[in-house]
Amino acid sequence: MKLFGLIGYPLEHSYSKQYFEKKFQSMERSDLEYKLFPTEDISNLKQIIIANPELTGLNVTIPYKETVIPFLSEIDELVKEIGAVNTIAITRNESDILTKGTCTDAYGFQKAIEPYLKHHHKKALILGTGGGSKAVQYVFGKMGIEFTIVSRDSLKPGCIAYLNINKKIINDHTIIVNTSPSGMFPDVSECPVIPYFYLTTDHLVFDLIYNPEDTVFMKRARKQGATAVNGLEMLYHQADRSWEIWEECAM
Repeated sequence: MKLFGLIGYPLEHSYSKQYFEKKFQSMERSDLEYKLFPTEDISNLKQIIIANPELTGLNVTIPYKETVIPFLSEIDELVKEIGAVNTIAITRNESDILTKGTCTDAYGFQKAIEPYLKHHHKKALILGTGGGSKAVQYVFGKMGIEFTIVSRDSLKPGCIAYLNINKKIINDHTIIVNTSPSGMFPDVSECPVIPYFYLTTDHLVFDLIYNPEDTVFMKRARKQGATAVNGLEMLYHQADRSWEIWEECAM
């Protein structure tokens, strides 16, 4: 049996287990399993790996995409650029456990948003500053899309505060990406605090959240005529990329 899983806290919102279970069933691989590993302390990572000797790969979610890095044996060049990890490959030898981190979020986000981009989508607002935000920043930088980062901390360098978002900023930034957990299950009535009434049919809003599949953020944007997309396709693409990384170990 080869075991894979997701580490983070909390994990009630995640669809990763269901996705991989269906994937393994479609592959007719009864020797593969995917489990959730909720932990309130990422320093427990090595203990979790030791306690599960069949564990071969992990996905990483909120709130550990950045704080997991010091607990890994190695990170790839992509992580060095992005500053966040969401996929770990685990190998064992007689004397040690080796953990290598990478970031498939960037691949997943780019694949998910590309079909919706139009010629006027030249500047983006990125809501949030965590690991998901860093992957989005990397993708936009690679695609030549200018971006502004929005933070709850008005003093955070290189960011603007939510309360400073005005009509001009909304008009100038026709892509708005929510990378924060605001609106994620179970707090489904929440949404990022932005002036939605300035949104237009030219706007594309992308919510990294996929549970619920139609967030308040998306509903309020759609009410103004904006195109609204959730994070499900991003989840699928990044999960498939994670599997490609793990697959060699699972054969």
